[in-house]
Amino acid sequence: MAAKLVRDVMVTDIVTISPFSTLRDALTLMRERGVKSLVVERHDEHDAYGILTYTHILKTIIAEEGDIDLINVYDVSAKPALSVHPSLATKHVAKLMYGQNIKRVLVTENNTAVGIVTTNDLVREVLRLME
Repeated sequence: MAAKLVRDVMVTDIVTISPFSTLRDALTLMRERGVKSLVVERHDEHDAYGILTYTHILKTIIAEEGDIDLINVYDVSAKPALSVHPSLATKHVAKLMYGQNIKRVLVTENNTAVGIVTTNDLVREVLRLME
């Protein structure tokens, strides 16, 4: 049996947001698109992508009492986002995510975001293989 690759399990419909958007903008976009994370766009070609999750937002507005209208996405997102190539075997991604204690990684090709892989995507694939 051939190894499963990232391209086989990744979600390609990623939702992006400007690093200069507010947390309110991010929450609104997450709700509208039904996602739990956003890919933070690069400011320029030499910048890195970031990832913004509900956890980042909650930590900022609840634990640190931040204002969702004054704080920019850039200030709270994980940047640079950990990224992998679509041709990487999923077993390596799973090991990386476990080792780094993260739930999602960005998938990039030629320095362009092409997808995202979450722990849910990997577990879904394992369950599918068990059928």
